[in-house]
Amino acid sequence: MKRQTQAYLYALSAVLLWSTVATAFKLSLENFSYLQLLFYSVLTALLVLFVLLIANGELAKLKSQSKKDWAISILSGGLNPFLYYLVLFKAYELLPAQEALSLNYSWAVMVVIFSIIFLKQKINLIGIGGILLSFFGLLLIATKGNLLSLNFSNPLGTALAFGSSLIWATFWIINLKDKRDVLVKLFLSFAAGFVFIAIYIVITGTPLGISETSGLLAAVYVGLFEMGVTFVVWLKALKLSENTAKVSSLIYLSPFLSLNLINIILGEKILISTIIGITLIIGGILIQKIKVR
Repeated sequence: MKRQTQAYLYALSAVLLWSTVATAFKLSLENFSYLQLLFYSVLTALLVLFVLLIANGELAKLKSQSKKDWAISILSGGLNPFLYYLVLFKAYELLPAQEALSLNYSWAVMVVIFSIIFLKQKINLIGIGGILLSFFGLLLIATKGNLLSLNFSNPLGTALAFGSSLIWATFWIINLKDKRDVLVKLFLSFAAGFVFIAIYIVITGTPLGISETSGLLAAVYVGLFEMGVTFVVWLKALKLSENTAKVSSLIYLSPFLSLNLINIILGEKILISTIIGITLIIGGILIQKIKVR
């Protein structure tokens, strides 16, 4: 099998797995609090990453980390997984899955904006138009198509879903400047993040008892396929591909596949405003990818 064909298969596998996690969030939140979901999913991901470190013979690299490396890992872990998923899971608890999914997808827009601000990437008027188009899509989703009223069904949930994209974009900028091995820095970020989560759980007095096995299974699924294994599969696709652009564009299939699963499994009626909004967001992102240099 050709390398590029393998790359497409790995990329599609990752996209399909990522498309299931919004539904898994909601299924877990039916029996778990958002803090319980955070604790058990990140713990699962941490264990998976540790196993992958051993399997790849990279465990010894943990000993060679400098004080600066540890400081970056602590900062990164505070952003992701701690703050990012803390905010995102709470948004999913407050909002319909389709709304939280679509608003969170603004991370791709914020990455472009942060690249312009912090990495000094240039943008022309068409690129600015793409950003505005994406934000129009976000507003369409948040107001459920009633743009003139600017009436949000759950203002806190909307703010959290959008805020999660700001946290992710900040993490992305820091991660981009960190030139360490990907698996090593991801494991250390999750290790630091899990410490923050454990401290937060203790401070808030959150019970971690498991009343329903289904909630735990969904949380483990999230840890495996939102945070752990799927990321490695995606990296494998990028490594095999002749050109990363050939596979990276497949990620834009994910929200549409997610909406289908949300409709079929959760029974949510997908609003026309959600479909149009997510299409506008992705359209704006694609314009930016073409025009930002």
